[in-house]
Amino acid sequence: MLDLKVHIDSNSGFCFGVVYAIEMAEDILNEEGHLYCLGDIVHNDEEVKRLVAKGLKIIDHEKLKDLTGEKVLIRAHGEPPSTYELAIKNDLTLVDASCPVVLKLQNRIKNSYDRKDKIYIYGKHGHAEVEGLLGQTANEAVVFQDITELDLENMPERITLFSQTTKSTDKFYEINRILKERGIAVQTNDTICRQVSNRDKELRKFAASYDKIVFVSGSKSSNGKALYEVCRQKNPDTFFVSHSDQLDSSWFTTGDSVGVCGATSTPMWLMEDVKKALLLY
Repeated sequence: MLDLKVHIDSNSGFCFGVVYAIEMAEDILNEEGHLYCLGDIVHNDEEVKRLVAKGLKIIDHEKLKDLTGEKVLIRAHGEPPSTYELAIKNDLTLVDASCPVVLKLQNRIKNSYDRKDKIYIYGKHGHAEVEGLLGQTANEAVVFQDITELDLENMPERITLFSQTTKSTDKFYEINRILKERGIAVQTNDTICRQVSNRDKELRKFAASYDKIVFVSGSKSSNGKALYEVCRQKNPDTFFVSHSDQLDSSWFTTGDSVGVCGATSTPMWLMEDVKKALLLY
């Protein structure tokens, strides 16, 4: 026995937007036995499998076009206006579990677009949330995930800057500073969710407090990849797993203190499973 001392980070796990979406889905599944969901309800394969077993049916936008008269969940990431228009056309009942923070951002971008602002969105290309934001501008906004993508010499003199809700605040303000130093007048809108952005500060403290760190996340989670790097920079003995079967006893030494943490898309039950497996070593 390695006699590991294992602790789960109390600040890890689902953000409130994901909790809200999953609770809505489970309520309907318990009552009706099935529910369609547009895209993975959360970027965690294990949690998706759990809900699929309860009757959740994951569909994409192509399948949505052929669906009629059904109930469809809009996940926390939100959707563009075109999805709501299609729902009316196909007689679909939308269960809107869009995160309130995302909905507020969508409204701000729509108002900015109506004022004919030059809109730039700091976010990940193709991400579900970003597609929803882009839809508020008839796909006219400029999306970039790194400032090197922008042609700074030929940008408008005045822009309105937004951010995907889950991006780094430090990086956002660094981008803001560089743009202003180049003489661009920036109307800055800090639209980053603090529940998510504060995770990196909390995780740095957590990662430094243990001999080893096990970071639990789905491989599709952008937030998971970013937070794993935060842990690894603070504690090089950080290991990424998506479920307990991926643990390796050779990572640990007798008596190690082990911190278990995860992304905003990682369910607490999955971190508990990892802890139980570690305590068996």
